Amino acid sequence: MTAPSYTPSAPSPGELAPLRDLAPHLWPAGDSALRARVVVALGCLLIAKLVNVVVPVFYKGAVDALGPTGAAVTVPVALILGYALARVLAQAFGELRDAVFAKVAQRAVRSVGLATFRHLHALSLRFHLDRQTGGMTRAIERGTKGIELLLQFMLFNVLPTILEIALVAGILWYLYDWRFAVVTASTILGYILFTITVSEWRTKFRREMNDRDQEASTKAIDSLLNYETVKYFGNEDHEARRFDHALKAYEKAAVRSQTSLSMLNIGQGAIIAVGLAWVMVMAGSGVRNGTMTLGDFVLVNTYLIQLYLPLNFLGFVYRQIRQSLTDIAQMFTLLRVDREVADDPAAPPLTVGEGRVAFEDVHFAYDPRRQILHGISFEVPAGKTVAVVGSSGAGKSTLSRLLYRFYDVTGGRITIDGQDIRTVQQATVRAAIGIVPQDTVLFNDTIYYNILYGRPDATPGEVEEAARLARIHDFITSLPDGYQTRVGERGLKLSGGEKQRVAIARVILKRPRILIFDEATSALDTQTEHAIQASLDQVSAQRTTLVIAHRLSTVVGADEIIVLDQGHIIERGTHTALLAAAGTYAGMWARQQEAREAAGSGLSPQSSEAKPIEKMA
Repeated sequence: MTAPSYTPSAPSPGELAPLRDLAPHLWPAGDSALRARVVVALGCLLIAKLVNVVVPVFYKGAVDALGPTGAAVTVPVALILGYALARVLAQAFGELRDAVFAKVAQRAVRSVGLATFRHLHALSLRFHLDRQTGGMTRAIERGTKGIELLLQFMLFNVLPTILEIALVAGILWYLYDWRFAVVTASTILGYILFTITVSEWRTKFRREMNDRDQEASTKAIDSLLNYETVKYFGNEDHEARRFDHALKAYEKAAVRSQTSLSMLNIGQGAIIAVGLAWVMVMAGSGVRNGTMTLGDFVLVNTYLIQLYLPLNFLGFVYRQIRQSLTDIAQMFTLLRVDREVADDPAAPPLTVGEGRVAFEDVHFAYDPRRQILHGISFEVPAGKTVAVVGSSGAGKSTLSRLLYRFYDVTGGRITIDGQDIRTVQQATVRAAIGIVPQDTVLFNDTIYYNILYGRPDATPGEVEEAARLARIHDFITSLPDGYQTRVGERGLKLSGGEKQRVAIARVILKRPRILIFDEATSALDTQTEHAIQASLDQVSAQRTTLVIAHRLSTVVGADEIIVLDQGHIIERGTHTALLAAAGTYAGMWARQQEAREAAGSGLSPQSSEAKPIEKMA
């Protein structure tokens, strides 16, 4: 099975797939209020443009009235007032359009952002292990920003400008001569073709900028997240060089992008100037020949200036739309990543009874070329504790990932109370399981929030009771800010033992029927390990418990111990029986005891401190 990957790719020229993806969010099914806003906004847009093309007509009338053959003085006053009113109305309807459509645009941004966020959480662990967090977050940020820009420019600049061009061309043809309409249309067509051609050529430079920007962001975030490792090895200069290498590539791409932009702007200005001069010469000839009035000359000039101003802006608009389409396409690429582990639409919820867990001839491979588990079969009876031990890479932690359905087995099945977990809803499977992992990563929030995360609807009293059971309440209350103490990013302000106790409290609050302890004490010192182990034993009382361990002293009280080696079960039994068998487990036990004695801990297989910690009733 190959890992799904996130590989942003820009849409090919002219591709409008992002618009098709975005359309349902702009015209949401079942939301008549938002649909009404879309209709009203488009109506305001049409009225604003109609009024806008009338503005020069009032201006022409005023100029003619002021000429040698003009009428009474009151006539241009009325026309000037009409001119002013038309300008006010055009602007007012434009602003009203923006105000009405604002909720539609922001709801679309919110809807797409939420859909992307939910989809990312629904993707398999395989995707999240392969992802580049910095690059992915930048893609999402640019995508949501791209939606706003696309709506702003496409709906309220491109479409209105096209409508206004058509209206102006029609008016010029009707009032004067077809040549005015043809020259105007030719100039506009030449401008648009030049803009599109050059902008498409420039796209590769902009895309290169995005790639280098994403690379720099990824390197910076990765380096800062591993701040301690950088300090351990004194590699600040090395990290700075890597970051500067990415910035240098970005700088080069940005310079090329700006240079090509200047070329585009010069060409656009030249086309506009030629078209404007051509039409004005024709209008001037008409005035000289007496076929056009001075007001007509002003009218043509006003129309062209009024038209070319948004056209001059159209180059920037096109670039923004093109980039927005690229950014939105990258974000929607995330939404098209296969979930890999997905519920059947008709999947029922898991019915949790006693909480019996069974692995039945389970096979699994992260990569088809390397099998991890080979026909694993064992059962964790309800209310009992089964421990899985073995060397690194034996497949121990894979068992917990499969039970949580981070991956699906490639052969055999895993059941809870006889129900294949692949046939029931993932959320209900995970709701029935609580885990205390080896590396407890906390949210950069308060201790209270991190415990409450086990059951967000719990009361403050329940949170404190969970902390007491996890034997961390006294420590928390001794802190200046108590439960409101912030733990820092990934919980780095707390020690390993303190983080583990928070994790235990969180699991206690969740009240799961099944528990997983995945190397929960392997990173702790012996004294802390014993204290934490006592808490774990208390938590696991009367619950179905799967313990994945490296330190054998933490599993001697298990009802059954399973020894894994390269994905095979090679031994199983109680601690006493496995020692008596003098096999792999007995050898592991002896080596760990010798290591403890060599470290000066004073522990030995016969010492009182090495006695198994009995499971508390």
